[in-house]
Amino acid sequence: MDAELARKDAVRRWFEELRDRLCAAFEELEDRYAGAELAHLPPGRFERRSWKRPGGGGGVMALMRGRVFEKVGVNVSTVHGTLPPGFAREIPGAAEDPSFWASGLSLVAHPRNPYAPPAHLNTRHIRTRKSWFGGAADLNPIYPDPADTERFHRRLKEACDAFDPAWYPRFKRWCDEYFYLPHRKEPRGVGGIFYDDLEGDFDRLFAFTRAVGEAFLEVYPTLVARHMDRPFGEEERRFQLERRGRYVEFNLLFDRGTRFGIMTGGHPDAVLMSLPPLVAWP
Repeated sequence: MDAELARKDAVRRWFEELRDRLCAAFEELEDRYAGAELAHLPPGRFERRSWKRPGGGGGVMALMRGRVFEKVGVNVSTVHGTLPPGFAREIPGAAEDPSFWASGLSLVAHPRNPYAPPAHLNTRHIRTRKSWFGGAADLNPIYPDPADTERFHRRLKEACDAFDPAWYPRFKRWCDEYFYLPHRKEPRGVGGIFYDDLEGDFDRLFAFTRAVGEAFLEVYPTLVARHMDRPFGEEERRFQLERRGRYVEFNLLFDRGTRFGIMTGGHPDAVLMSLPPLVAWP
């Protein structure tokens, strides 16, 4: 196996391994639930469905609906082929040669309890004539909790600082700017980090992307566990559905990953997995 194929294989296998560990952590939370409001529901388990892309590659959707998570998806896709001519001009290194290879993990979690924070994780590696990593991890609470926000950001900062102390403030600012709803003049959530087009030493950048995944796996389940058993009523549920609308608006209007998935022929259900199961606009 040549060096490029070995790198592609290593990236794909890491994303699949991280998916499996995330799914196991979320299923464990389902088993640990001890609240009263949702005790009538059985513990959720992930269902997996594979799909193929006509132009090359495919992926596996892992989706769970349970008592802790109303909907959580942890999807991995590895696709290759030729980018549409118009879209190729938007992708670094593809303007002259539209061939591409991409692998990534996408996670979006929508808990049932309004006090348990929704969250998003995406890590990806894309190869055209250029080669780069990108990713994001951000928290989108319905009811922001300062302790949750501090813990989430602190863990991401630790992941960044191990590689470059300048990365966390840079990627935090990028996240705040990217996950902003200009038509609402408000942020989507309480932020995290966002990075893209990160080129350079493959081993170093791959290690950083793994560190981001490990940080999310370590911190996010602990935040859900803090709140998943809390009592809530109809007023909290109403506000939860309203706030979820902000997530829908961003993902359909501005999200790069949504656009990349649609433009490269990804499975629509996998691309739109991020959307919450129920939402309301008052």
